[in-house]
Amino acid sequence: MFILLMNNLINQIEALQQISQQLNPSFKEREKLNQQVREFANNFIENLENYPAYVEGNPDFNKLTINSIKKDLAEILAIYNSEVVSKGIKPASGKHLGYVPGGGIYTAALADFLASVTNEYAGMYYASPGAVAIENETLNWMKSIFGFPKDAVGNLTSGGSIANLIALTAARDKHKIKNEKIPKSVLYLSPQAHHCIHKALRIIGLEDLKISILELDELSKIDTSKLTDKIEEDIANGLNPFMVIATAGTTDTGAIDPLSAIGKIAKENNLWYHIDGAYGGFFMLVESKKQLFKGIELADSLVVDPHKGLFLPYGIGAVLIKDKEAVFHSHHYTADYMQDAISADLQINPSDVSPELTKHFRGLRMWLPLQIHGLKPFIASFEEKILLTEYFRNKLTEIGFKVGPQPDLTISYFWYPSAKIDENTFNKKLVEFIHENGDVFFSTTKINGKFVIRMAILSIRTKKATIDTAIEMIQKCLTQTKEAFSIL
Repeated sequence: MFILLMNNLINQIEALQQISQQLNPSFKEREKLNQQVREFANNFIENLENYPAYVEGNPDFNKLTINSIKKDLAEILAIYNSEVVSKGIKPASGKHLGYVPGGGIYTAALADFLASVTNEYAGMYYASPGAVAIENETLNWMKSIFGFPKDAVGNLTSGGSIANLIALTAARDKHKIKNEKIPKSVLYLSPQAHHCIHKALRIIGLEDLKISILELDELSKIDTSKLTDKIEEDIANGLNPFMVIATAGTTDTGAIDPLSAIGKIAKENNLWYHIDGAYGGFFMLVESKKQLFKGIELADSLVVDPHKGLFLPYGIGAVLIKDKEAVFHSHHYTADYMQDAISADLQINPSDVSPELTKHFRGLRMWLPLQIHGLKPFIASFEEKILLTEYFRNKLTEIGFKVGPQPDLTISYFWYPSAKIDENTFNKKLVEFIHENGDVFFSTTKINGKFVIRMAILSIRTKKATIDTAIEMIQKCLTQTKEAFSIL
């Protein structure tokens, strides 16, 4: 009877094995799949400049439905192209000038492929010492760039939102902002601070914190004299100032706050000094811009986004924090089932400085491109984007547009000075035509209540020809707008 049961068990296992083996394709099957994906990727990249940067419309949800029916990869790629790639904004396009793009360099995609195939777990040094060492090496490299001490800790996150959340949590725990202390504590920041800051404060239980929105100067930078006055006033009123946030490249105007002056004020008043450099931080590598970043080394915590400033695909931000204990207070835990990893303290475990325990090996997408290309092409790209921004602004003024103040980096704004129609109304209609055209994508914002069109030039694929195409499109849409209002 036992032999019969065992034979039956073996037969069932072998039958299931035949089916489950489909999840582990053979060499020949892998080669076929790889070839199809390579062809798709090469066709996408080679034709990218011919695609519109923005296409309105919804995907066919029926085509995206998951069911038990198997599909051939060729069919799946066709669906992916028609329902995903061909809809909405195309972030990989050099003609995406609306939000801060990265462009997604090809060598980073190769790194993601390798990381997924080898499936390294980058959460703890014990599990994958090489993967964690690479992640920590990228952080050490960033410490050297931004003047952070070697014993600072850091983490590669999914983006700036989680990076900022980690930094704010450390500040909260360092200054013990909890319970009845929360409503009396004050955080100072610019009205142009990224909205993820406010979101993070809610998540970490500081929704009832007093947020002091600072006044800006004519260049959209924090007015430091007003900051000092506010701190003194709040202390006199029995409040607890504990943190100030500066931005190294705002998303609205690309402004860099006076980092050094704010750092000195923070130190004098025992404030945690946080700098959000998600967009602009890596421009510090450009010699002509270094002076704008003076004082970044004074920060207690700093956020930068390699998926912006290093042109990597979406999904990699970074945070650097000087106070290790403040970070460990929130994130360092042990468990019985992890006891084998406790002695492996040669490197900082990413899981000890982040909410994530399960950690994708995202560091490879940063490390591999830097190894393959070196730093020179990255710096050249930054310098190129700065000059393209100047070129674009000059071309806009030539055709009658007004532009905002000279930007620190590569974000700026413009509008058409309509005399006969309310300017906000006119420029909103102009943007409708721009989005309808879709050849080049722009976003909008409001500066002191004024509706303006925003340019963000950071894609590796944005070239002079791109700007010339944008000018042609804008002129065409301007004519359409004037016709719509009968003011030709």
